Amino acid sequence: MNRLQIAPLALAITLALGAGSVFAQSDTAPAESAESTEANKLEAITVTARRREETLQEVPIAVTAFTETAIENMNIQDMSDIDTQVPNLTVYAARGSSSTVTAYIRGVGQSDPLWGVDPGVGVYIDDVYVARPQGALLDVVDLERIEVLRGPQGSLYGKNTIGGAIKFVTKPLLPEFSSSTTFAVGTHSQLDVKTSLNAPLGSDAVVARVSVASLNRDGYGENRFNGQPVSDKEILVGRGTIGFYPNDNVSLLLNIDHMDDQSGVRGGRRLNAFNAFDPLRTAPFDDRYDIASGMPNVNDTSMDGASATLNWNIDDAWWFKSVTAYRESETDTNIDFDQLPNRITDVRALYADEQLSQEFQFNYTGDQLTGVFGLFWFDGEAGGTVFNNFLNASFGTTNGVVDTESLAVYGEGTYAINEAWSITGGLRWTDEEKGADVLNRAFSNSTFTTPIATPADFTDSVSFKNLSPKISVDWQATDDIMFYGLVSRGFKSGGFNIRANVTAVPQSARPFDDESVTSFEIGTKQAWRDQTVFFNASYFYNNYKDIQLSVFTAFDSNGDGTDDAFFGDFTNAGKAHIQGVELELQAMPTEQFGISGNVAWLDAEYDEFINRGVDIADAQKFTNAPELSAAVNVTYTWEAFGGDLFARAGASYQDKVYPTTDLSEVIAQPGYTLFSAGLVWRGDGPWMFSLQGSNLGDKEYRTTGYNIPVLGILTGFYGPPRQYTLAATYTFD
Repeated sequence: MNRLQIAPLALAITLALGAGSVFAQSDTAPAESAESTEANKLEAITVTARRREETLQEVPIAVTAFTETAIENMNIQDMSDIDTQVPNLTVYAARGSSSTVTAYIRGVGQSDPLWGVDPGVGVYIDDVYVARPQGALLDVVDLERIEVLRGPQGSLYGKNTIGGAIKFVTKPLLPEFSSSTTFAVGTHSQLDVKTSLNAPLGSDAVVARVSVASLNRDGYGENRFNGQPVSDKEILVGRGTIGFYPNDNVSLLLNIDHMDDQSGVRGGRRLNAFNAFDPLRTAPFDDRYDIASGMPNVNDTSMDGASATLNWNIDDAWWFKSVTAYRESETDTNIDFDQLPNRITDVRALYADEQLSQEFQFNYTGDQLTGVFGLFWFDGEAGGTVFNNFLNASFGTTNGVVDTESLAVYGEGTYAINEAWSITGGLRWTDEEKGADVLNRAFSNSTFTTPIATPADFTDSVSFKNLSPKISVDWQATDDIMFYGLVSRGFKSGGFNIRANVTAVPQSARPFDDESVTSFEIGTKQAWRDQTVFFNASYFYNNYKDIQLSVFTAFDSNGDGTDDAFFGDFTNAGKAHIQGVELELQAMPTEQFGISGNVAWLDAEYDEFINRGVDIADAQKFTNAPELSAAVNVTYTWEAFGGDLFARAGASYQDKVYPTTDLSEVIAQPGYTLFSAGLVWRGDGPWMFSLQGSNLGDKEYRTTGYNIPVLGILTGFYGPPRQYTLAATYTFD
């Protein structure tokens, strides 16, 4: 084993058996006979979905993987682009931001980005957990692969992976010099430049890698009040890694990364005929991105991180890994809910967070027993101030800090009973404490300098302890057919409502409870016709308890019997059950022609939903949980112009979705279909060219919105329009 082999190399993944795409082909496939297909290489591929290297056919969980080649072929530019290619995954930019992520898997997630509220889908960069959603809608820069794990990952990943986990794995260090540069131009004056450099520093004992990207695009719309762009993009990303390999058994990787997002505000369309508080009765614009906001065009986010990963190959059976990481981010954003020059509902939000984490991990590989166990510690602080101007008559701030300290001990092992049967058991114990310091005040005017009332002023803390087990059994019926069944549990700790209004609703200062999901799943992973057809099927049933929900609560502020004010409440709604079926198929009938697709059915229903002491479960629906979704991609590859020309045509469908808990039918997005296509040419030399198109039908579809009747707010935010991108990549190695 050479020195670089002991590093946590991001191993290439071909099409995931029942969990991938026809485009996830080997990046370094050698020339072979006509009988050999990309699918035949599946047996040699390994993944790390269970934090240890395993062949993909042996992993008894639902996982989707995209390699570098798949990312290029499918035009995946950021995390939102994998939305349709993963069954029962919903990912989009939150509210008026372009880089704050909202993610749901199998109907479980969290759409509220305010501090004090945790996400339900964990986001990871090279084994480092990203705690806050601001800036977490990650762009694709110098990646080896993306992995999406569906269902609760309580035993291994633990913290806030109650719905699942999304992992970004960067490219590994290599012992030889190499570099790659990509230039891309496209619609809306897109201009992207990505470059990376890998180089040994004197010997293969010290290797460094640097990657930089500048991602730019004009706005989809215009602020007609001041002429500034809306929904534009201006992002700078940088990452540096240096690896030390003193001997064949030890490696140390040091990483730093930086992201600076100077994009403007995200435009939305007013969905009502006019705002009752607008004296001019201004009609909505025809364009779904144009606004007329009087607020500054500021939506700035910066995110920085550093980590140290130590690997020690103790002996043939034991491997030790230590991951030490620090991350921080800051956001200054303006949300004009009314999208008018008038000061009706103008909000400026300042966010700041920092986190420190340490994980110790031991891997064991024996003749019959394989497993991983470890210790995870997390210490985070998140806070900020939100300035609210309502009707230029009511002025208030949401202000505070939430501290989180979490300690977990975990372990998971697989015992091979015989060549066909294996059993896996896992357990994670978590002890988490949250402390909140909240000061919400009302002010006399828009300078926010003279307080006149204090709706909330409290300091409190709460502790949560959880034991999340997992057990699964898998049966390798034949070399190409595997069946599995598993029971697992995940949890997300509770906390405090930073928007609390104790004066109006005294109980809003009380902590909300943790939520939990117990999941039952059966599935199969199969290969047919000499591994040229792959099929994956799974059925799951989840018991979801103490569901955490963010809702706008109206109240009577002056005692006249009419609700004339509101605040953002956070509560445990009750319990529900979620069941679903996920089918994935990939076929390579010939070496040139391929087809892949997935179909997902989701049935999410509340069994109990307590609102002001009344059970209204029958009237409630889940958000971001389409009942039916599907995608299909057809590809063809042939020799042309001295290289290989890859062609793709794709379509995806999503059923009706309610993006917000108010269940507004106007904001709800009916079922819709998106079309995409691409051409990628790879030569025998260093060049690669691609032409990609997305949303070719220029479909108007909403991803989220706001409905605040007491202020006349009814606004929808939309997905990207039709776009084309032409890119050229030069690789030197």
